[in-house]
Amino acid sequence: MPPNILWIVTTQWRAQALGHAGDVNARTPAMDALAEAGVSFTQAVTPHPFGPQARAALLTGVRSPENGIRDYFDPLPVGARTLAHELNGRSYATAFFGKWHLANRDRGEKLVGDAHARMVVPEANRGGFTFWEGFESGFQLNDPWLHGTRLPEPVRFEGYQSDVVCRRALEALGSLRSPWFAVVSLEAPHPPYDAPCPGPSRPDPALILLRGNVPGDPAVQERARRELSGYYAHIEATDRAIGSLIGGLPVQTLVVATSVHGDMHGSHGLFRKGWPHEESIRVPLVVRGPVDRRFRDAPVSLVELPSLARAWADGLDGWSPPQSSSRISMPTVVPLPDQCDRVWDGIRTAGRKLVVDGSGVPWLYFNLESDPLETSNLVGDPRHAAEIRSLLGLLTP
Repeated sequence: MPPNILWIVTTQWRAQALGHAGDVNARTPAMDALAEAGVSFTQAVTPHPFGPQARAALLTGVRSPENGIRDYFDPLPVGARTLAHELNGRSYATAFFGKWHLANRDRGEKLVGDAHARMVVPEANRGGFTFWEGFESGFQLNDPWLHGTRLPEPVRFEGYQSDVVCRRALEALGSLRSPWFAVVSLEAPHPPYDAPCPGPSRPDPALILLRGNVPGDPAVQERARRELSGYYAHIEATDRAIGSLIGGLPVQTLVVATSVHGDMHGSHGLFRKGWPHEESIRVPLVVRGPVDRRFRDAPVSLVELPSLARAWADGLDGWSPPQSSSRISMPTVVPLPDQCDRVWDGIRTAGRKLVVDGSGVPWLYFNLESDPLETSNLVGDPRHAAEIRSLLGLLTP
């Protein structure tokens, strides 16, 4: 019997914010236990550090904009082929739960609130999943609206969003025929960071340990500490929900837990995502299933996860990343506060990162082995000209 496969996809959870990654601020026992039982890929990246572009790439295995999504408001094309379509053809039952963020939203409505949370995603726009229960967006971390296969009209459920979605997913998966492939998509720890969440009191902002590349500007540090206090509270609450979900499934279920992008949180004086820096592009990727552990430090991209699921569905063991570098990019400027101010493209190996601007001119070059905090941009250093030329060749179609 082919295995059941579960993807847990969070939003804005950066790779650095894990207990087993060494973040003393992070309380993540469920993710840490999953890593202990499986593999935590230390160099995993998102192909695009923004939600819609990254989700489309994750589900299709095709980078943006080739998959049909360039702009923040672009919907996933009706004819786009996702992993769900492929696994449907392999006799899998396929299910999606939670945040979709790939539908045709009204650009005139507020991003935060009921309008996008209550909009109905037509069945033809649900990516081929045979069972679907979720919401478009709305950034409501509490009392989410859900609709779909068993809820033709949106219904509001009381409780913390991660708890509600994981509980509903666990109930549905219990009655789904095997083998199944399911995606549980959670909005947290996405802003608003001051939204309430269950669990212990939030950490004292004054006690938050900032990353070493957060500048000493008091305004930057004050904002970073304030937002990180809520961020880590939502991480702890969502980690608890993830633990309940995984704990309710058979231990032989193959599990992938990740995030579509990270958050700068004051590093380099920047906030939010869209930026090519490590805090924005590196994401957790914890896998419990047959993978080649020798590649745990390889530059794995979310766009490669469909190939992993196909390998598992076909009964193959020892999957390994197909390349020694990962392509990263932002195909558009998202006109929202704090986001990156330019289109860019880049290549990241386990030890180097080159980023070019929209016209192809080198913008950033970092030696990640000696400078993991990216404090020294080497793009104009003639001693690295040959390395830069070599990486530029990888960006050429």
